[in-house]
Amino acid sequence: MSAAAGQPAAPAQLPAPRVRRAVAAGRLTWRPVLVLALDTATPTLVAGLARWTPDGGTEVLAERAVPSGTKHAELLTPAIRDALADAGLSLADVEAVVTGLGPGPFTGLRVGVVTAAAIADARGLPVVGVCSLDAVGSGPRTVVTDARRKEVYWATYDADGSRTDGPAVVRPEELGLPGPFTGDPAFAERLGAEVTRADVTTAGLLRAAAAQLADPSSAAPLVPLYLRRPDAVPPTSIKAVTQ
Repeated sequence: MSAAAGQPAAPAQLPAPRVRRAVAAGRLTWRPVLVLALDTATPTLVAGLARWTPDGGTEVLAERAVPSGTKHAELLTPAIRDALADAGLSLADVEAVVTGLGPGPFTGLRVGVVTAAAIADARGLPVVGVCSLDAVGSGPRTVVTDARRKEVYWATYDADGSRTDGPAVVRPEELGLPGPFTGDPAFAERLGAEVTRADVTTAGLLRAAAAQLADPSSAAPLVPLYLRRPDAVPPTSIKAVTQ
């Protein structure tokens, strides 16, 4: 962040995804790509490994969903290491990275995005960012997750899972949507409707990233969805130590 401007710094342009391909028997064929999927937009961080193919196939090999509260920085790297161990793989086997871009709290969200960018940059891998709410549930729904300050992050989806509105942040009582709701059941009473529990998953992240993985020209820079300013801001003036 720029202390002078008080705004998050613009992320650097990151490499577009590349899908491995080969020509066999006179036609173009594709082989699965090993993808590392990360998300730190919610109180439960996700680190998973999956094999993805452009025909929509996703085989989740391992996943760690770790209740992390505000300790994403301490817990993400061990979760990645454990997921790799569960799958019997190493970081050298990973061929692409997908990360949730939020919305989420400033510090926790930044941990996942920066980690994904660092791994991709160090290994020369493609990296894709997706709205984390897109990876929660499936079908027609309104996804709600904890935004703190007694608010929720939300987005709505149609029957084929395409996002039709959001993401945005609002007090649950003011959302004014009929549902069905998916996400954090803790907000059911304030929404006045049932909320089916669902979390960000590795499969959901790859589903949300499929179009960008399949079409490298559509991949965009990693721009976190903060939706509001961070709680911590630079001071506007410096007090003397004697004050």
